[in-house]
Amino acid sequence: MSDIDSLRERQDHIDSHQHFWHYHPAKHNWITDEMAVIRQDFLPDQLEPILQDNHIQGCIAVQADQTEEETTFLLQLATANPFIKGVVGWVNLESEAIEERLQYFRHFPLIKGFRHVLQGEEPGYMLQPDFIRGIAALQKFDYSYDILIFPKHLPATIELVKQFPGQRFVIDHLAKPYIRLGLIDEWKKDMVALAEHENVYCKISGMVTEAGPEWKEADFTPYLDTVVTAFGMERIMYGSDWPVCLVSASYAQMIHIAKNYFASFTPGEQDLVFGANAQQFYKTG
Repeated sequence: MSDIDSLRERQDHIDSHQHFWHYHPAKHNWITDEMAVIRQDFLPDQLEPILQDNHIQGCIAVQADQTEEETTFLLQLATANPFIKGVVGWVNLESEAIEERLQYFRHFPLIKGFRHVLQGEEPGYMLQPDFIRGIAALQKFDYSYDILIFPKHLPATIELVKQFPGQRFVIDHLAKPYIRLGLIDEWKKDMVALAEHENVYCKISGMVTEAGPEWKEADFTPYLDTVVTAFGMERIMYGSDWPVCLVSASYAQMIHIAKNYFASFTPGEQDLVFGANAQQFYKTG
């Protein structure tokens, strides 16, 4: 029995990454023609039975639109639906009034952290003084930060996290490696370097979208091996990326990939990946 199992208490299983929206073509213009299946509303009453069917007790709702109205929308959903354990919202990190805005959000304990869609910016964007000031404010107010990037952003991300050893960071979707093309070497080198910073976590999420609709489970193994080895069992967490995952896989298929991969791990280690790590990172207890 591992040390993890000897100390183990049964943990709720948490989906650390999913989205809700009322679909609007302008607001959600990132949904391309090849993603047309998700050009519709996705709301809690659709997700809750799916989570129940897959023995998931809660989730973290993550922003999909870069407005404070989005943060308020997700907060309202979380307040009305107890299975939503926390919200990763959006706030203008470059605003001179960032601390005032974070002070405002402190009134809403369900808001656990924030995200900016860095994958849509040049890598140097995250190293600008105004953005750095915003991350410093998140650290001051003890909010987490979700890092949504492509592999080309990883060197800049390493420079960013070096400056904030006390800030909780999590990499969304394994930094979107080029699974469809089978490219791994440069991504692997950078992810291993990033994982040396113990305040950085990684979500086991978004893989099917990067692999495309013709994926096979074996496609994901080398990427999962890299992340598990680099980050260790206490800094990785399962996320479905529902409903975006529906472009390439059902929710059941997405969780099946993760559960199959971790099937040989101990029950305590599985509980870390499927719940305890997310609860600890997002402070949902």
